[in-house]
Amino acid sequence: MRRATEIHHRGSWPAENAVATVTLALDDRHRRRIRLTDDRGEAFLLDLAQVAMMADGDGLKLDDGGFIRVVAAAEAVADVHGSSPAHTARLAWHLGNRHTPVEVLADGALRIRDDHVLVAMLEGLGARVARRQAPFSPEPGAYARTGDTHDHEYDHDHGHGHGHGHGHGHGH
Repeated sequence: MRRATEIHHRGSWPAENAVATVTLALDDRHRRRIRLTDDRGEAFLLDLAQVAMMADGDGLKLDDGGFIRVVAAAEAVADVHGSSPAHTARLAWHLGNRHTPVEVLADGALRIRDDHVLVAMLEGLGARVARRQAPFSPEPGAYARTGDTHDHEYDHDHGHGHGHGHGHGHGH
């Protein structure tokens, strides 16, 4: 079986060496070791040294030197637009207060997973919300930026995978 042992971030690997693609939703892009199937139906083993988040465009380096390109799958999301930058910042504060993963879009809108409770809250706060199917790549969090890739919200290797908006004392 093919084995992928390294992640190379988008732009840092030779895209011409891609031998396949693998399309994964957000929860499936935070892994360490798992058997996966590429988009052609061929199995491979993801076997990383530590849990890591794979992003759209990243390359998974195979033992033979080839790469599998990661594609972020479309999933149910809600794009949130405030009436002004200050209003959008307030909406972001309310989402952050609920520990909700958020992606900041290029136009300044916020993208969250489509959750009817959060959408109702945001609309009650005056947001315009557009539900759609699109890739979801939330901000990794401040700790991930300093080298800590351990994110309790998506830690499937430890059986969590919460994302339901309140704090936990996991004892890690």
